[in-house]
Amino acid sequence: MNSDIVDLRSFYASVLGRLAEQSIAAALSAIWDKLPGERLVGLGYTLPWLDRFGPDAERVFAFMPATQGAVKWPPAGPSATALVFDEELPLVDSSVDRMLLVHSLEHAESPRETLKEIWRVLAPAGQVVIVVPNRRGIWARFEHTPFGTGRPFSRTQLSDLLREANFTPAAWSDALHFPPSLRRFVMRSHNLLERSGRRFWPIFSGVIIVAAQKRLYQGLPVAQRASRRVFVPVLTPQGAGRIA
Repeated sequence: MNSDIVDLRSFYASVLGRLAEQSIAAALSAIWDKLPGERLVGLGYTLPWLDRFGPDAERVFAFMPATQGAVKWPPAGPSATALVFDEELPLVDSSVDRMLLVHSLEHAESPRETLKEIWRVLAPAGQVVIVVPNRRGIWARFEHTPFGTGRPFSRTQLSDLLREANFTPAAWSDALHFPPSLRRFVMRSHNLLERSGRRFWPIFSGVIIVAAQKRLYQGLPVAQRASRRVFVPVLTPQGAGRIA
């Protein structure tokens, strides 16, 4: 099951969603190398974090998968949002410095093909930063949050997938150590639970976060890939009928 744009916006507008966003932002900050003037692209639903990390970038785009839907972003000024297929990104080769994936890879039809496409558009020193639900975490077991949908990963699975797509994991982090409870006393204690979880039970975090570097020294097999997407026009012109 995929989370659509309405569900995602509603979740991050809630109290639990804001706490989740803060927890993930803190974990991202620990592995986010500052690259002044970088070209940054978010794939999935990345708007809360693009607002935080985007101001230092030269150019920022928010790509949203067609199965999810899209909204205008930023609210003021020209839109930097695009509705895309994650295996066929509308970018030329080596045109992006960093890509951030949130609510993306776990919903991909083929995670390996998605990562190969990201490899194509990243610059030689480019980096992909991925946030995915943790297979061992409690957040992946409840569907009242977006982290309970899609395909969760273990660290080993994610590491193997990255290496198959010619990426080298460089730094790891984790977040959402507090339970996804809607009870007020649990949410009030989220700071204590988050600190305790990071120290005592990191393997049960709600999400796994990895920053991986594009690898160049091992070539990818040269093969022409046919698009799996078939575009059908909404209106097909019909010839004018003859009058007998």
